[in-house]
Amino acid sequence: MLHFQKFEKRYGSFPALKIDELTIEPGIYWIRGVNGSGKSTLLKSIAGILSFKGDILLNNSISITKQPVAYRKLVNFAEAEPLFPEFLTGREMISLFADAKGAPAGQEQQLIESMYMTSYIDGPVGSYSSGMMKKLSLLLAFLGKPDIILLDEPLITIDTASLKILYGWMAEQHAQQGTSFLLTSHQPLDPEELPNAKELLVENQTLNLQENE
Repeated sequence: MLHFQKFEKRYGSFPALKIDELTIEPGIYWIRGVNGSGKSTLLKSIAGILSFKGDILLNNSISITKQPVAYRKLVNFAEAEPLFPEFLTGREMISLFADAKGAPAGQEQQLIESMYMTSYIDGPVGSYSSGMMKKLSLLLAFLGKPDIILLDEPLITIDTASLKILYGWMAEQHAQQGTSFLLTSHQPLDPEELPNAKELLVENQTLNLQENE
């Protein structure tokens, strides 16, 4: 799925993250690490938001540095604390993302109804609560036909019922479309909802795959 080649991200002289060579196979991954270890930096780098040295290959063929447009169409990302233009409505945001990601017709409406967003989706984003904003961000990450979805702290801000819906989206997307997931979270993923999730540890400015016991 993802292959890191001499990856290095620095903030000035500070070495935030370095991965010499690592392949992450398809699946669902929980990324663990203390605050400041580089979890968000990792996801934003994979998403193409942050620049870095080296390269990341998707499916051993699509390079983020050499084929950025093709790469980004297959990699979706939801921020931990999303910020969107306040004057746009939620539906307008969804329309923009759906067009950019080539989403199938009707996909967005199914997601809106599934997450119970119908009552406010046509209102301006500036009127949304933090929970409503979070659900919009998560919905956007599922638009199109991504090979991988990156979710930064998806388990916070939303209520218990919405969290269960999110788990359902992930399990269904992975089972039916083969979509992989990389999630950061300060709390473990629910083993009953996602029994096959693996762990990735960000520690000492690098990334390691944890073997399941």
